[in-house]
Amino acid sequence: MTQAKYTIGLDYGTDSVRSLIVNVENGEEVASVVFEYPRWKKGMYCDAPNNQFRQHPKDYLEGMEFTIVEALKKAPAGVAENVVGISIDTTGSTPIAVDEKGTPLSLTPGFEENPNAMFVLWKDHTGVKEADEINQLAREWSIDFTKFEGGVYSSEWFWAKLLHVIREDAGVFRAANSWVEHCDWIPAILTGNANPKTLKRSRCAAGHKAMWHEAFGGLPTEEFLVKLDPLLSGLKDRLFKETFTCDVSAGTITPEWAAKLGLPANVKVGVGAFDAHLGALGAEIEPYFLSKVMGTSTCDMLIAPMEEVGDKLISGICGQVDGSIVPGMLGMEAGQSAFGDIYAWFKNVLLWPAEKIISESQLIGEATKTKMIAEISSRIIPELTRAAELIPMEESSIVALDWMNGRRTPDANQNLKGVISGLNLGSDAPRIFRALVEATAFGSKAIVDRFVSEGVRIDGVIALGGVAKKSPFVMQIVCDVLNMPIKVARSEQACALGSAMAAAVVAGVYSTTSEAQKKMGGGFETTYSPIPENVARYAKLYEKYVALGKVIEFGLKSI
Repeated sequence: MTQAKYTIGLDYGTDSVRSLIVNVENGEEVASVVFEYPRWKKGMYCDAPNNQFRQHPKDYLEGMEFTIVEALKKAPAGVAENVVGISIDTTGSTPIAVDEKGTPLSLTPGFEENPNAMFVLWKDHTGVKEADEINQLAREWSIDFTKFEGGVYSSEWFWAKLLHVIREDAGVFRAANSWVEHCDWIPAILTGNANPKTLKRSRCAAGHKAMWHEAFGGLPTEEFLVKLDPLLSGLKDRLFKETFTCDVSAGTITPEWAAKLGLPANVKVGVGAFDAHLGALGAEIEPYFLSKVMGTSTCDMLIAPMEEVGDKLISGICGQVDGSIVPGMLGMEAGQSAFGDIYAWFKNVLLWPAEKIISESQLIGEATKTKMIAEISSRIIPELTRAAELIPMEESSIVALDWMNGRRTPDANQNLKGVISGLNLGSDAPRIFRALVEATAFGSKAIVDRFVSEGVRIDGVIALGGVAKKSPFVMQIVCDVLNMPIKVARSEQACALGSAMAAAVVAGVYSTTSEAQKKMGGGFETTYSPIPENVARYAKLYEKYVALGKVIEFGLKSI
């Protein structure tokens, strides 16, 4: 009997990293382990009121080692010696300043505790001013370097982040030889090629976040960058020209890392990509089906044949890149800066007085206080959901905007803020919660409408992620608002599965990602269908959402 082969999908999320071991013959997920970033969990290097979110590279390295070693321990006997490939997905844009050897500055003397020497997480919005400057210059320049990025550059992306950091921190500016995305750094570490000039850069990251495009010959011109800020002089030559899709090998694992992780010496390591893009692969994305990763934020992926859509410029999205999701297909990205985070925010608002009063109470002991706060925290969203489900739709008088963390798409604008309107003395917590859920659904519809208005059809929706798996209430509202069926991917960890699929191609088990999808895909666990009477009612409520958005956005400009 031929021994089965396995690949590992390494999935770096916002709060944790997961390693998933998959049988390449049938997609069986044989073992999985999660590691929460310890420094991030303590809130280190972050300043939430000022939208600063940084992560230490040690969290990533420790998480990789722990999860792979522990997953191999959990796996059946014989699995470890038959692992043939590893691929990595990460959040993004999440870049870091590195020295000439490719070592993150936070791992070098003098920068160990400097937030500006850490990875600048995707949700870090400290570069809003820099993004505005990039947009202004791009509109004035002879070539619009944002045109393949939807025509609007975001503070969540590569150039805005690094420019903000080097302006703020002269020490980092002087010490930084180059900048590297998280999804490029992990493969570089595993293969022993961290040199910023020679490591293989992800087309997914570069195309969607760094204004890289073949039509430009790569990155924006030196003249453009220097005009943006003289501090950028010479940096382009220390970055990259070539980019690679996820079916390309970044190299072979080093003997040191093979021994540390307990893997064979011939394991192939794939070029990295972003989590949502490989999540779409793991959820079996197909042309013109919108893949929605629904978690703290949303990332919406769409693919189409280059010959059908390649010449279109889709305004207001997060980029269109040849091969960023499925090699050979145009990959298009959109999304919402906050989705589940909005529900978590509302939960925390409601939890605050309970935490405050219970923690200071003299009536109960410390152990009971801890248990009570934990119970209240765990029950708020389920209780709100149960109550909100019972509210008749015709009573919906509250309209909210889902811009608590700015707007990612359509038309990125991180200056925008959330709104809850139509409140009265009868507006209780379940009604406000329902309005917030509806707002996140309306934000999803705004994205769908933009694709359609730009001439890109959407034939259906595939959902994955924590919200898609855990909240039928949210999913039914999104389904009704979009007025199209939504299929929910069966795999609990579609992003890691997508990475494992890519690794199977990198290792030579399959020739294309489409072949890997057919062999390793987990299918779908359920399908939500629109409820006709709800569709009609939400269509009217959506008009109010759009109108409120215009008022708020226009009003902000006039203040």
